[in-house]
Amino acid sequence: MAIGWMSRALLGRGWKRDMTDRQMARRTGWKWAQAGLVAAIAAAMALAAMAATPGSGSWPRFGWNAQGSSDSPVPTGITAQNLSRLQRQEVTLDGTVDAAVIFLRGARIEGARHDAFIFTTTYGKTEALDAHSGRLLWRYTPPGYDDWAGSYRITNATPVAGPHGRYVYAASPDGYLQKITVADGHAEWRTAITRLAKREKITSSLNLWHGHLIATTGGYVGDQTPYQGHVAVLDAANGRLLHVWNALCSNRAGLLNPASCSQQRAAIWGRAGAVIQPGTGNIFLATGNGPWNGKTAWGDAVIELNASATRMLANYTPTNTEDLNRRDLDIGSTSPVLLGDGYIAQGGKDGHIRVLRLAAIRGTDAHRGPAAQTVNTPGTTDLFTAPALVKGSHGEWLFVADYRGTEAWRFADGRLSKAWSNEHAGTSPVVAGGLLYVYDPHGGGLYVYQPWSGRQVGDLPCPKGHWNSPIAIDGMIAEPVGSANAHQTSGTLVIWRLPGK
Repeated sequence: MAIGWMSRALLGRGWKRDMTDRQMARRTGWKWAQAGLVAAIAAAMALAAMAATPGSGSWPRFGWNAQGSSDSPVPTGITAQNLSRLQRQEVTLDGTVDAAVIFLRGARIEGARHDAFIFTTTYGKTEALDAHSGRLLWRYTPPGYDDWAGSYRITNATPVAGPHGRYVYAASPDGYLQKITVADGHAEWRTAITRLAKREKITSSLNLWHGHLIATTGGYVGDQTPYQGHVAVLDAANGRLLHVWNALCSNRAGLLNPASCSQQRAAIWGRAGAVIQPGTGNIFLATGNGPWNGKTAWGDAVIELNASATRMLANYTPTNTEDLNRRDLDIGSTSPVLLGDGYIAQGGKDGHIRVLRLAAIRGTDAHRGPAAQTVNTPGTTDLFTAPALVKGSHGEWLFVADYRGTEAWRFADGRLSKAWSNEHAGTSPVVAGGLLYVYDPHGGGLYVYQPWSGRQVGDLPCPKGHWNSPIAIDGMIAEPVGSANAHQTSGTLVIWRLPGK
């Protein structure tokens, strides 16, 4: 369902969250300090400009925005009352998408405007589908695809779209990132972010901030060394590698030959990857099991870097970091969540969510100790998902799912308090248009809830999967299914649409 300009004008909260929208607003002359009629007129002009711009009204990355909140305030047209009217389509793909898709509204492809779903398969093909028909619009296949297709070498990275919908940035199992033109699917540049792609895996989703492309690396199943987790920052325009922050041997900048560093592992592999703090552009990440010494080795740690990844601003590791390392209980099995009032939440494979006060962990000195608060994950077990964070009229809410359950937490005064829970397994939750969507990878099916009460209002049938997660936008829901661990070169995308979409 198309969204009218007046409906968009009511979404001030969403404008404050998305830098792409803020940049668009500034170009159209909206000054946030203005009030009354002048502000309303300026807002309407800005929103009219957005409606005519390719990529506006889109879902451009994993988690919807740069901080990975997985909360889209844009109306979807889908309600608890019309869920039963959704029309279902299964699209057969030439690869498994063990990640999420993104959506570009009104993108220029093949010389015409298309609403398009774009995704990267586990073996690195990036493709665009017409969102209304499921027709393939273009396919990008990285060089050397045949060398690793069907093997252990995979990626789970969700691509990210540029601010005007003209380019997408994607990863492939050869350790490269590529800038792909949305118009026809060709790569403008390719840049390697590892010196040993057979050991260092691009697992996490890509992010984009003020012309910088941000990506992270981890390892493959079984921790096959040598590898180190690191953050790579590239110039999105030309692909030049600007800086690398290494979680191990962190006193050394640039891409390392993994064998040249005696410290190993510390993967950065949370589903959201590196998340960005609005306003500052600071980069937040969490590492997996690996050595920690509080100087050059940062295994099982939460890290804040400046926007260029050239300087550490804050760090935290739990008191039992050696035990976490020994038992492979990565604190970095998920990415940090940027709560309000100067707090962050960090889940982990040890079945805990830690609430950290940023002021207490600032600086380059090592900060090791208890968290401000620790609560259990839904199943008191591994957390491999990205929580959804909603800030609005209902207060601040955190939605978390794992392989044993789904929970909602309120956050206030520096503490989480449980609001509701159930035993439905889930991957990374998404809140869109006032509904909460959680995909069950074990039993199959997409659960739909009222976020504040936890009341289930729908259960949309679809096959089983792994780390796949949904998006919901513009009268449509898209859910890829299947598992990267099956090593298949085929897959399925399930799409539900309102009639007429």
